[in-house]
Amino acid sequence: MQKVLAQAGIGSRRYCEELIRAQRVLVNDQVAALGMKVDPGHDKILVDGKEIKFPKKHTYVLLYKPKGYVSTVRDPQGRPKVTDLVPLSGVRLFPVGRLDYQTSGLLLLTDDGELAYLLTHPRFGVWKTYHALVEGKPSPDALKMLRRGVLLPEGKTSPAKISLLGMRPNNRCLLEISLREGRKRQVRKMCEFIGHPVVELERKSLAFLNLDGLQVGEYRFLNSEEVQKLKTMAVRQETNNRRRK
Repeated sequence: MQKVLAQAGIGSRRYCEELIRAQRVLVNDQVAALGMKVDPGHDKILVDGKEIKFPKKHTYVLLYKPKGYVSTVRDPQGRPKVTDLVPLSGVRLFPVGRLDYQTSGLLLLTDDGELAYLLTHPRFGVWKTYHALVEGKPSPDALKMLRRGVLLPEGKTSPAKISLLGMRPNNRCLLEISLREGRKRQVRKMCEFIGHPVVELERKSLAFLNLDGLQVGEYRFLNSEEVQKLKTMAVRQETNNRRRK
C-alpha cells in the first residue's frame, strides 16, 4: 500500500506509512492497513477523500535552498516553504529529506516517492556533505570523535568524514562534514556535542549532485541520466552494505 502511494507522488514511503497509520487512506471505501496488497488499476484508493492519480512522468528538481524556508509542503505557522520557490503548475512536489529552517543548500524536490525512499532511508547510505561554520577550533581529538561517531540522545551517530577547512574571522572554523544518515538537526547536534556550536550550515552536495551554476533560491531539473545514476548508486550501496555484514 505505502509503495503504491509513493509511486503516485503522495510523498516519501515513510510519509505514506504515516498516512496509513493515521487512517487517512481508504481502499474501496475501507480503511487501508499498512502492507496490504492493492492493484491501482482496479482498486479505488483515496487519501483524505481524494482519489490518487499517477503522474505520467515524474519531476526531479535540485533547489539551492535559502535560509528562512521550511522543508515541508505545509506549515501551521505560515512560514515560507521550499515548494514556494518551485511554482510548477500541476505538479505535486515534496522535499527529499529536510534541511532545517536556518540551514541552506542542496535540496531535492520530486513527486517520485520511490526515489525519495532510496535517498533517505539509512539502509542505502547515500553520502551528504555539509559545510559547517562553528565557534572556535575543534581539537584533533574532537574531530576524531566525530569521525568515529558520538552518542546523542537518540543513539550513536554513524562514522563520518570530517575535514577542517580553515579558520575564519571571529575565532570561527569551517568544517566539511559528510554523513550517510540524516537525523533531525544531526550536524548541529554533533558539533554541540564536542563543544563547538554551529553558526552557519549549508549542504553542499548529495551523492554526486552539487550546487554548481546555481544561486541561492534558484533551481534546475535533473536529467534522466542523473536520476538513473542516483537509483543505481543507492541500490549498489545497499548491496555492498549487505556483503560487509
